[in-house]
Amino acid sequence: MRSILRKPALRFVFGANVISMLGSGMNTAAVAWFILQATHSEMSLGMLAVLQTIPALLMLPFTGVIIDREDRRWLVMMLDALRGIVILTVSLLALAHKVRVWELYLMNTLVATGFWMFWPTVTALVQELTPGEEFVHANTFLLAGVQGGWLIAGSIVGFVYNHIGLGGVLLIDCSTYLVSFLCYFAVRKGRHVVPRPAELHADLLAAESALERFVRELRDGIHFLRGNRNLTFLGISWALFLGAMLTGIVVTAPLSDRVFHAGAVGYGWLSAGWGTGAFLSVLYAPQLIATLGSRRSIAISMGMLAICMTLAPVSAFLVLAIAAYAFMGSGRGVAGVAMNTSIMEQVPKHFMGRVQNIFNFAGTGLQIVLALVVGAVAKLNLVAGFSIIGLVYFVAFITASWPAGAPVRATEASAE
Repeated sequence: MRSILRKPALRFVFGANVISMLGSGMNTAAVAWFILQATHSEMSLGMLAVLQTIPALLMLPFTGVIIDREDRRWLVMMLDALRGIVILTVSLLALAHKVRVWELYLMNTLVATGFWMFWPTVTALVQELTPGEEFVHANTFLLAGVQGGWLIAGSIVGFVYNHIGLGGVLLIDCSTYLVSFLCYFAVRKGRHVVPRPAELHADLLAAESALERFVRELRDGIHFLRGNRNLTFLGISWALFLGAMLTGIVVTAPLSDRVFHAGAVGYGWLSAGWGTGAFLSVLYAPQLIATLGSRRSIAISMGMLAICMTLAPVSAFLVLAIAAYAFMGSGRGVAGVAMNTSIMEQVPKHFMGRVQNIFNFAGTGLQIVLALVVGAVAKLNLVAGFSIIGLVYFVAFITASWPAGAPVRATEASAE
């Protein structure tokens, strides 16, 4: 970790993610709680999750090519600026007590669309800035930044929301995007694009139109996965994990409201439990992965998530549910580091954006189905809604445990 801290670029990435996730965590909790209180319907939260996903699902097949072509730092800065402007606009409406639910849906749709391009870009940027032997530590460091911000957000959002309302929370989130933008601006100077071996063939590129080149690059990303069974199973586990994790928003607020009657503060404590577990996992994730290996670490984490997700709604006390969320956060932390590290080790830098987006496309498609099903079921029986998400984690446990052969390490000489 000290070796990572000695790299100024990665320090700025870490700082940007702590600040950015502080605002994003507060935004997510505040908007979900506002919509639940305004509609008293889990289906409304399910619709929120669906609307966050549909535009991203349409964009994901194409944005991977852009991530692999362009300067990833500038892409991140542009996405931060655009999302900050959208949130500022809605925060002003909320402060004037004029915001409506459909406007929050629209805001979250636009912000989530940026999110689905932002995180593959950041992961690719971290891979670009990090020596191969330090991927585990870099991913652990990245997770520490993300979950550190989320932990702080979860710890304070319930209390802050009760005092400054939705408008104040959104204004805080907007300010964190500004700080994040400045941090990424300081990462390095100039324009940097990852070299791509196939582009050395100038005669091939000259014979292609822009559209033909785009289609070829898109097809090459899919072709790269063929024959790499280990990476394919990793992608399936990632998609299941992602779909289940992002559907958690549909059931967490109702858990605080309907089961424990703890309001926004209880929702904040549940989020803080998740964030605490994920943040503390950075202390032992590298050692655990080194001892057990990436795939076994992922499988154990998925099993833990499945069990705790199923038990959380039947906990007798709020503190037990918070503990279950802490264990789930820990599983999320270890799995996130192990998955990102495995992807970085097996995917060349010039394929990183496209491969990640293929996995994310599958995960977001699953999330649309899960959000609608879980929202409808949770309205009738909250325990059943939690159990459906737990079942998806269990399937991820199976795919992570399934024999898939030895991983193929990336070589930058791989032709597209």
